[in-house]
Amino acid sequence: MLEIKILISDLDYDGVVELAAPLAAEKLAQKGGLMGRLACSVGGLKKLIYNKYLAGKTQDQRDQLAAELLAKYNTFCRVLPADLARESECTRLCEELAEERIDIFINNAGFGVCGSFLETSTEAELSMAKVNVLAMHQLCKFAVQKMQAQGFGTVLNVASSAGLLPGGPYMAGYYATKAYVVSLTRGIAEELREQHSPVYVCALCPGPVDTEFNDRAGVVFALKGISPALCVEEAMRGMLRGKTIIVPSALMRAATTAQHFVPTPLLMPIMARQQKKKLGGSTPAQEH
Repeated sequence: MLEIKILISDLDYDGVVELAAPLAAEKLAQKGGLMGRLACSVGGLKKLIYNKYLAGKTQDQRDQLAAELLAKYNTFCRVLPADLARESECTRLCEELAEERIDIFINNAGFGVCGSFLETSTEAELSMAKVNVLAMHQLCKFAVQKMQAQGFGTVLNVASSAGLLPGGPYMAGYYATKAYVVSLTRGIAEELREQHSPVYVCALCPGPVDTEFNDRAGVVFALKGISPALCVEEAMRGMLRGKTIIVPSALMRAATTAQHFVPTPLLMPIMARQQKKKLGGSTPAQEH
């Protein structure tokens, strides 16, 4: 029985992450490999190793999550919690995984702070920057170097459509962190191509996705969100095509393309109005 080891970093459990493992199995089995970059054929794929890193769960909750995934998808899940806002914890995590084979790394941990820059918490914004930029960078570098040494592997950095825009009033810090993810991914991908590396790196840039996280964050999106299933489906499709930047849904692809034709001084007020709608007159909130 062939096992594909998927490492997924995340701050919270939602439908997108739950669907990642089984849909990856299905797609990889159909295509016989991820862009030919996995070391062996996956025609006999039966099970995934699903690693998920959750800092805010109790051991009982983590054990329950692992049991649910095993029962629902026949997918073994090993949960290793770490506070990704702390560099020492990221380093510990990398050391713990040093001897593990990692076929696919989904670099998904991140959150956002929504509200006026004059009013949002400095502590929350700095914590966001540590997770969205520093932890993402450290884990991505660890995975790329490890995969280069093992001779194969895929890294999917989860950014946002926000990272493709010139800025986001009322979510200024969040947009800046996601622009960092997009820029870093593009740069790494080109280096690896020029060096004929067996490692493939890409970024997922979704717009709103319908998960329970949005309700907890207290934000209301101006655009209708896509389903977690569609988000994961399009992520896998983009990876199988070897795309560097993957934008799920035709509507979001059209929107991110159209913004290039609008001068930035005109685009920023439009962005500000859309962002204010998310607040709904409430106090500053957090979103993924």
